[in-house]
Amino acid sequence: MNDPALETIVSLCKRRGFVFQASEIYGGFAGFYDYGPLGVELVNNIKQEWWKAMVREHDNVFGVDGAIIQHPKLWEASGHVAGFTDPMVEDVVTHKRYRADHLANTDSTDLAELKELLKDVTSPDGNALSEPRFFNMMMQTWVGAVQDSSAVSYLRPETAGSIFTNYENVRETMRAKLPFGVAQIGKAFRNEISPRDFIFRVRELEQMEMQYFIRPETQAEVYEDWRTFAWNFLIERLGISKDNLQWHEHDEKERAHYAAAAHDIYFKYPQGFKELWGTHNRTDYDLGAHQKASGKDLQYFDDQTRERFTPYVIESSVGVGRMLMAVLVDAYNEEEINGETRVVLKLKPSIAPYRVAVSPLLKNKPELVAKAREVYSTLKKEFGNVMWDDNGNIGKRYRRQDEIGTPYCVVIDFDSLEGDTKDTVTVRNRDTTEQARVTIDELISHLS
Repeated sequence: MNDPALETIVSLCKRRGFVFQASEIYGGFAGFYDYGPLGVELVNNIKQEWWKAMVREHDNVFGVDGAIIQHPKLWEASGHVAGFTDPMVEDVVTHKRYRADHLANTDSTDLAELKELLKDVTSPDGNALSEPRFFNMMMQTWVGAVQDSSAVSYLRPETAGSIFTNYENVRETMRAKLPFGVAQIGKAFRNEISPRDFIFRVRELEQMEMQYFIRPETQAEVYEDWRTFAWNFLIERLGISKDNLQWHEHDEKERAHYAAAAHDIYFKYPQGFKELWGTHNRTDYDLGAHQKASGKDLQYFDDQTRERFTPYVIESSVGVGRMLMAVLVDAYNEEEINGETRVVLKLKPSIAPYRVAVSPLLKNKPELVAKAREVYSTLKKEFGNVMWDDNGNIGKRYRRQDEIGTPYCVVIDFDSLEGDTKDTVTVRNRDTTEQARVTIDELISHLS
């Protein structure tokens, strides 16, 4: 089985320590999740791979790490205070709230159209619904000692805001010339009306975003370049099958009012093809809006052409949680081997939580354990993410490592201690289950 149900992925994440429900001992908290020991390793590997490809492999893309709480005027200028809304309806009996467009199964956010579509629709509990209205998704807080209107602020709903407000700082300190980009990985918060589908739609999320500042006349070419980057990253750097990916172009109704173009890569999640990675042409809207609101000159002066203009922006944006979920779904396989079914995560080795697991054949034989510890220490110095596993028989260990995506298992047995096979180990391949005898001296190069 290579198309797992959502319940299958949720069960795997809980059972093997990838994702836990936040505050689970208190019954959980809707829209919030914690990453467990394996989840945080996998997430960090994904983020590091993105940062390497986006920032370190580009000479003209620079990183920032903005504050979660920014000046409230930032969100007024960006349009979030007035327009960061979703259509909502309420169950008139239970007072539970739902996304009106989800219940109507439409992409439209027009209230009149939604009202017509929902006239014969009841809530999931079978009750009548209120008329649709807009609901602002920003999470509000207060900064300072007094909780009044003058102290109102917001947890950021996206990471792009501090990129735009730091545009001039980055350009000046890095002596950057167009085109150049500013990238950021960070938390964002959205008060979703109805969080759902596990970690797909949540209230606390993490984003990986890059805003690329360009001359307006280059927008078409640059836009296609960053679309290609996103597509290739998913396939080549994360190992996701292209059969699980497809493009979705936003029509005029879907696009933000300022966007000249918008494409999303959709992934085949258990609930169907849904948005994973967006590439958007934001034109000069953002810098223009912040220049007008702040009174600061954010125009770019070209030394060669002597022109002064507001740069256009091409945005590349993906959610960490959605990418994690896509990686898990794509890698999940159930296979029959020797009459038994095994679950295996065929993760790309570069992002797997553990690169290799080391085991003594028997944990009650001190000579095997001592030799295995030597091998474990050597590999840990080289690879870092190495697991020690001596729990259960060797078959159970293999199945456990398959299920968490460990590419290789190294076993130290009695042949490792004496005779012609002294100082050799068994290396077992996750995907093929084949085993090879490798000398300890050659082990690092073999695993690499």
